[in-house]
Amino acid sequence: MSTENTLWTRDFTIITIGSVISMLGNAMSGFAISLMVLDFTESTMLYAIYLAVFTIPQIIVPIISGAILDRFSRKRTIYTLDFLSSILYGAAAFVLHTGWFNFPIFAVLVFLVGSIHSIYMVAYQSFYPLLITEGNFSKAYSIASVLETLAVVMVPVSTFVYKQVGISPLLAVNALCFFLAAVMETQIRTTEKYIDVQKKTEDSQHRVRQMLNDIHEGFTYLRLDRGLLAIAAYFTFSALTYGISNVLTLPYFRSTFNNGEYVYMVVMGASVAGRAIGGGVHYRMRIPARRKFMITLFVYMATALIEGAYLFLPVPAMFVAMLCSGLLGVTSWTIRISATQAYVPDEKKGRFNGAFNMLNTCGSLIGELTAGWLAYNFASRTIILLSGIIQFAAAVAIMGTNRKSVSKIYNVNQ
Repeated sequence: MSTENTLWTRDFTIITIGSVISMLGNAMSGFAISLMVLDFTESTMLYAIYLAVFTIPQIIVPIISGAILDRFSRKRTIYTLDFLSSILYGAAAFVLHTGWFNFPIFAVLVFLVGSIHSIYMVAYQSFYPLLITEGNFSKAYSIASVLETLAVVMVPVSTFVYKQVGISPLLAVNALCFFLAAVMETQIRTTEKYIDVQKKTEDSQHRVRQMLNDIHEGFTYLRLDRGLLAIAAYFTFSALTYGISNVLTLPYFRSTFNNGEYVYMVVMGASVAGRAIGGGVHYRMRIPARRKFMITLFVYMATALIEGAYLFLPVPAMFVAMLCSGLLGVTSWTIRISATQAYVPDEKKGRFNGAFNMLNTCGSLIGELTAGWLAYNFASRTIILLSGIIQFAAAVAIMGTNRKSVSKIYNVNQ
């Protein structure tokens, strides 16, 4: 069997199908929950608080979970959290079906879901590479990108269902999706060899001290590798601009256009289409290794300008701009995620992903809270434009000045 055909092993197929099922459920319920919060609160600030409450646990939890997951089964963690998510969404569907809603209690539930999500992401990001056969990292992550993108196609469905019957049926569907995904994930057979490697350095008498040492080692590993540090620093700024846009974009469309959520979906759908097309292209072709860094640097700068300025355009031009952003964005994402996950040793992936996710979350949280505050005094389009300029400057200042170190990571064949 050729190398090109070895990607679709039994375990890789299971994780891919399970991901599709859970992504579809999350895509359907996630956007509807955002609409529900806006409908109930009618406040951009409370909407920002809702997003921040989901984000806050993702600052600390990934660091702790990353250290733990380098010594314990990531597979077991993944399906356990999916079963737990199924229970939580099922309970939420039942309660909201009664018509009862309380924002503070809802915020607590969102905080819990955010904590689960942050652990899950570190476990999944660290486990997924173990299921990819050698030489197929770029192809595997192009598939992951397409699947994540296609899941967004369910957003219009969720909006229609939400308008017709409310939030409860969507949460019930999400609960079922998490349950089915968890059942499938229990069937993965891959041996997690990194656990045996880590046992050799485990301090069985001082578990807490061992965990603290692992957390420190994760940051030390990131700090001492100039290329990884530059990548993490840039994506912290990228996450900040994403957090700003995440808070302001949907309310802007709803306040500017009649049926603004549908205009929002059309414009964002262009980005989805771009990512889907780009992911399909990357599945079939390989980018020359020597050009990967320069391509990503160009993409980082171009997408920063596009996503900062597109709200000043008429809707058809917004559509074209976001289509281009999606095409470019999936290119840089595939290069970055496949390169870093292939570069970091299996026994350190949890700690690296935990530290990386924490920095991203800090940037996103700062962006969300800043956007909610600035929205009282400045126009949303102006705030998003300034954030795009900041992201452009970060790409030049951080990635551009660390070209040699980052190229060692990006410019390889995976």
